[in-house]
Amino acid sequence: MRLLELEAEHRELDHLIASWDLEPGADELGLRRLKKRKLQLKDQIVSIQHRLMPDEPA
Repeated sequence: MRLLELEAEHRELDHLIASWDLEPGADELGLRRLKKRKLQLKDQIVSIQHRLMPDEPA
Protein backbone atom coordinates (compact mmCIF):
# COMPACT_ATOMS: atom_id res chain seq x y z
CA MET A 1 0.00 0.00 0.00
CA ARG A 2 2.79 2.43 0.91
CA LEU A 3 4.48 1.72 -2.42
CA LEU A 4 1.35 2.74 -4.31
CA GLU A 5 1.09 5.97 -2.32
CA LEU A 6 4.72 6.85 -3.02
CA GLU A 7 4.34 6.10 -6.72
CA ALA A 8 1.22 8.28 -6.91
CA GLU A 9 2.97 11.18 -5.18
CA HIS A 10 5.97 10.74 -7.49
CA ARG A 11 3.70 10.94 -10.56
CA GLU A 12 1.96 14.04 -9.21
CA LEU A 13 5.29 15.75 -8.60
CA ASP A 14 6.44 14.77 -12.08
CA HIS A 15 3.41 16.47 -13.63
CA LEU A 16 3.73 19.50 -11.37
CA ILE A 17 7.43 19.93 -12.18
CA ALA A 18 6.79 19.57 -15.90
CA SER A 19 4.09 22.24 -15.90
CA TRP A 20 6.03 24.54 -13.55
CA ASP A 21 9.14 24.20 -15.70
CA LEU A 22 7.23 25.62 -18.68
CA GLU A 23 6.19 28.79 -16.85
CA PRO A 24 8.40 31.80 -17.50
CA GLY A 25 9.86 33.23 -14.31
CA ALA A 26 9.14 30.09 -12.30
CA ASP A 27 10.41 30.01 -8.73
CA GLU A 28 13.77 28.24 -9.10
CA LEU A 29 14.11 27.46 -5.39
CA GLY A 30 10.65 25.97 -5.26
CA LEU A 31 11.34 23.95 -8.39
CA ARG A 32 14.59 22.60 -6.91
CA ARG A 33 12.73 21.60 -3.74
CA LEU A 34 10.13 19.72 -5.76
CA LYS A 35 12.83 17.93 -7.73
CA LYS A 36 14.64 17.00 -4.51
CA ARG A 37 11.42 15.62 -3.02
CA LYS A 38 10.81 13.65 -6.22
CA LEU A 39 14.28 12.09 -5.96
CA GLN A 40 13.67 11.20 -2.31
CA LEU A 41 10.44 9.49 -3.28
CA LYS A 42 12.19 7.57 -6.05
CA ASP A 43 14.82 6.35 -3.57
CA GLN A 44 12.07 5.18 -1.19
CA ILE A 45 10.23 3.44 -4.03
CA VAL A 46 13.36 1.60 -5.16
CA SER A 47 14.17 0.60 -1.58
CA ILE A 48 10.71 -0.87 -1.06
CA GLN A 49 10.83 -2.67 -4.42
CA HIS A 50 14.15 -4.27 -3.52
CA ARG A 51 12.75 -5.49 -0.20
CA LEU A 52 9.76 -7.01 -1.96
CA MET A 53 11.80 -8.91 -4.53
CA PRO A 54 13.72 -12.03 -3.48
CA ASP A 55 17.50 -12.01 -3.82
CA GLU A 56 17.58 -15.31 -5.72
CA PRO A 57 15.01 -16.75 -8.09
CA ALA A 58 13.16 -19.77 -6.68
